[in-house]
Amino acid sequence: MRLRTAAVAAFGALALVLTVPGSACAAEGEFQYTYTGLDGTPRIAVLEDPENGECVTLPEVADPGAASPAHSPRNRTDAPAVVFTEPDCAGDSFTLRPHTGHGSERLKLRSVLFL
Repeated sequence: MRLRTAAVAAFGALALVLTVPGSACAAEGEFQYTYTGLDGTPRIAVLEDPENGECVTLPEVADPGAASPAHSPRNRTDAPAVVFTEPDCAGDSFTLRPHTGHGSERLKLRSVLFL
């Protein structure tokens, strides 16, 4: 009888563990990009440990009518980064590989998604 009770308890614990949602995964590392500040000088911004699967619209360049797009991205995270030419992960895209992916000044972006 004790064996049956222990088996039912173990099965119940396993079912509970499998039904509890896990925490969101984050890409570990930094994603860096360059944008033009209000005074016209280049500025560097960094996203630290961004969430995987979540579109990030870059706040400094979110409004296409008010700011030039960012450029020169550097993906120093452990996940691939897909950069987009428009906010909300829309427009043309380009994938930067993990750890060493980068783009030049010609690669324009306004949002990014980590896979």
